[in-house]
Amino acid sequence: MFAHLLGMNRSLRIAIVGTGFLARTRARCWRRVHGVTVEVVVAARDRTKAEAFARANGCAQAASIEAVLADANLHLVDLCVPNRAHRELAERAAAAGKHVLCTKPLTAFWGQGLAVGATAEAVAATARTTMLARAVEDAEAMVDACAKGGVRLLYGENWLFAPTVRRAAALGAAAKGVILEMRGWESHSGSHSAYAKDWRHAGGGALLRLGAHPIGAMLWLKQREGLQRRGVATSVVAVTAEVADLTKALGAGAVCEVATGWNGVENWGSCVLHFDDGSRGVACGSDTMLGGMQSHLTILASDHRLECALSPVDTLRAYAPREGAFGDEYVMEKVHGQAGWSTPIPDEDESSGQQGLVQAVADELAGGAQSGADGQLGLEVVRVVYSAYVSAAEGRRVAIAR
Repeated sequence: MFAHLLGMNRSLRIAIVGTGFLARTRARCWRRVHGVTVEVVVAARDRTKAEAFARANGCAQAASIEAVLADANLHLVDLCVPNRAHRELAERAAAAGKHVLCTKPLTAFWGQGLAVGATAEAVAATARTTMLARAVEDAEAMVDACAKGGVRLLYGENWLFAPTVRRAAALGAAAKGVILEMRGWESHSGSHSAYAKDWRHAGGGALLRLGAHPIGAMLWLKQREGLQRRGVATSVVAVTAEVADLTKALGAGAVCEVATGWNGVENWGSCVLHFDDGSRGVACGSDTMLGGMQSHLTILASDHRLECALSPVDTLRAYAPREGAFGDEYVMEKVHGQAGWSTPIPDEDESSGQQGLVQAVADELAGGAQSGADGQLGLEVVRVVYSAYVSAAEGRRVAIAR
């Protein structure tokens, strides 16, 4: 039995740890949860930032990380912090009896085992096999810590809760065919954060930051299919990959509107997932696409085809003859202007799956069905992504070791 389930009162007290872009998204989504009363506090190492975040985002209070972990009435910590902090905070939360929701990727390699103060170049030069071992070790430690603490480790992969992906999963489960091939990608013009350009903070580039989304969705879909059809989850047994910094192609005088300045991490990555039933998945992540975020999953089955558009969605199209025609209204992520044609997303939190994710977590902690996004899935994504880095570095197909 897990500790800290809500019981009959269906009231949830959660702490968002962090004050960045994702934390703001989560705060919006937690406010909109239905069927469970949610009280949100925010915690950060910088108390001034936490207090400003609480005022701007409707949080009940700001507190230190130590205070929220000592709060006997707190049920869940929502980790919206850099990858290098995931293991430490998850272990501390589990020891304090708090459930953990951790954003993707579950863990990363940011220099574990290297000398304190190692440079970005030194971290980037680490053998990819070492990166794989350290990242998997941290992920396994998080899973084990939460199991030992009697709490749930929930993996914050929002693609699993996007309405298009959920509907595709339901249609696929009702069909008689088998998924033969999947193609998924997330692309845009560069990360919000300068930290994303440095191995010491991000633990990888576009394949990890962006490609983890379609990889997680593919793993989840094939696991479900395998359990339904043969009673055993279908898994990835090998991976083949390529990664690159495509902005190295820029010559003198070239005009460039996508992000540059990558410090050893890739801004483009692609991998082929080899599943144990003989099917394949192709996942890509790229920081070289202008015109807004594009997140898409194609499912090619033996008797059907499904196209999941998470972003952009064209239920609403807009045309503006000039910049500022719609005032300061938001269009969509990574679209930096209003002039010309655009696809303003009616509810980006809903279409991206962020809203569905927090709703599923709230329902699960209230005694409902398990969300399906757990630490084991996060561990498997880490294993696949870092095996892909080994493949890209060594130029060969790499078997997934378990």
